[in-house]
Amino acid sequence: MAFVRFLFRYGVRPALGAALLLVVGAVAPAVAADIDTQGHNVILLDATTNTVLFEKNADQHMPTSSMSKVMSAFVVFEALRAGRLSLDDMLQVSEHAWRMQGSKMFVELGAKIKVEDLIRGMVIQSGNDAAIVLAEGLAGSEDAFGVQITKRAHELGMNDSNFVNATGWPVENHYSTCRDLSTLAKAMIDTFPEYYHYFSERDFTYHGIKQGNRNPLLYRNIGVDGLKTGHTEIAGFGLIASAVRDGRRLILVINGLQSMQARADEPARLLEWGFREFNVYTLFKPGEPVDELPVWLGQSATVPVITGGGFKVTLAQQERRGLKVTMQAQVPLPAPIVKGATVGKLVITAPGFVTREVPLVAAADVPRLGFLGRLGAAAHHVMFGGT
Repeated sequence: MAFVRFLFRYGVRPALGAALLLVVGAVAPAVAADIDTQGHNVILLDATTNTVLFEKNADQHMPTSSMSKVMSAFVVFEALRAGRLSLDDMLQVSEHAWRMQGSKMFVELGAKIKVEDLIRGMVIQSGNDAAIVLAEGLAGSEDAFGVQITKRAHELGMNDSNFVNATGWPVENHYSTCRDLSTLAKAMIDTFPEYYHYFSERDFTYHGIKQGNRNPLLYRNIGVDGLKTGHTEIAGFGLIASAVRDGRRLILVINGLQSMQARADEPARLLEWGFREFNVYTLFKPGEPVDELPVWLGQSATVPVITGGGFKVTLAQQERRGLKVTMQAQVPLPAPIVKGATVGKLVITAPGFVTREVPLVAAADVPRLGFLGRLGAAAHHVMFGGT
């Protein structure tokens, strides 16, 4: 079999100028224009293509403060979806929850509070007391809940995270990373669209006390719809933020800022930069044929190949000019070929861009020729060559 490579340049071949919707593999960093930040730990992710646009100490263990509550909310939402909990269930306030310090929903000792109110108290008001009531209601104790959410975090791929409590209250061995928290944010957005709205609600009133959402970017008209702030003396000021423009979503995790004002301004600046400096380029639409490859001893002489779900890439605007897409395959492909089988790959390269490979799959079945057909094909090959 021959090894065949086809090289296309973006914008030259019509098929490549079309579109794409598949995210390949793990997060891959793009090369960005020069930028720096006051944040000590930062990651900026284009969630549309799972591409890192900027990172700084993104894998360094750090205290998470109240950003941990996104992990607590994730497990609560899973319990709601599984039917182990309902929004109208009433959970009782323990003395441990009632006595908890820091940001509070101001629950009453011994009171029974609706789960939905507790969710809003935890997410909007950043109530440590609300988070503990939910934790105890699901796991029996906050310690047990910490074990539970750590296990779930690792299942999500957050292997550099350990949660000791439900709130992010600073204790030894409670930590995460910006990369892990970006993984969590994307999982939250993708998995729970029916509950994600809590993160964008601007205020909540409980027991006559109205508190505004602590996320400062919700009050700016920049497309932000979540997720959660955090602050402790040891961690500084942090934020998990997500914003959408024209169907494109960015996720930012930043920690170690020195003031509330910095937490309002610096994330906004980084999000604006990400939307301005990078674009998403659609290479192939879902189901769009990339090409046709020759088949040996098949009932069809060729088979169309596709990328499966299509493919998009995020690139800095200057990188687009050097974008190359190479198709690699061993041809002719031997029949029979099963629809959906991997038959080659696309290799996407650009200056400063981390090379990505996309599997090519057969878009149709190609049965093998019968005995007489194979005999005729062999005779034709002997006499005339070719496939």
